[in-house]
Amino acid sequence: MTREGALLVMIAVAVVLLALGAIAWRRRTRRDAAFEAPVGEIPAGAEVRAAQSGLYVATTRHGEPLERLAIRGLGFRSRVDVTVTDRGVALDLTGQPRLFLTVERIASVDQAQVAIDRVVEPGGLVRLSWRTGDAPEATVVDSYLRPQDGSARALADTIAATLRAGDRQPDRRSEAGSDPAGTSAPTDTPASITPTGTDA
Repeated sequence: MTREGALLVMIAVAVVLLALGAIAWRRRTRRDAAFEAPVGEIPAGAEVRAAQSGLYVATTRHGEPLERLAIRGLGFRSRVDVTVTDRGVALDLTGQPRLFLTVERIASVDQAQVAIDRVVEPGGLVRLSWRTGDAPEATVVDSYLRPQDGSARALADTIAATLRAGDRQPDRRSEAGSDPAGTSAPTDTPASITPTGTDA
């Protein structure tokens, strides 16, 4: 085979792979169309408890850190500014409208090590579990954040304290069987996965 022929084969293979990826993503988008990101502003009068910048990694099915969800506005990795208030958590992803998770919609917060293709030191990711609707029985998903100007533990603890304060309000709704008030131990990862600790 000539050099030109080999180049054409490589281009054809690349085109096919790109087409297959696009088709797979389109199917995933259709599958997850029922889920909507909670677009909204921070309520007037809310008290800011903390603010950190970092990396938004992904949103996945609850308890399945390798199963990405193609929720509009949350489908791709991005820079993010996280603002924790007494009314909930705001996420400002690059190029996207502000998202605001009210205390009532947050099911729990803890730390993790792995999400999709991101592997960091133990407890280096914040896993924010939230309901995709206002009803207590709404589907819960997990969003992963990688703080870069502060620790994951500090951010998780601040959000947990907000949830505990929200639990004391008369209208606080919680998911049956969940523990929205606290943080759990960092998620274990298989021994075969080696942490990279990088922030590409």
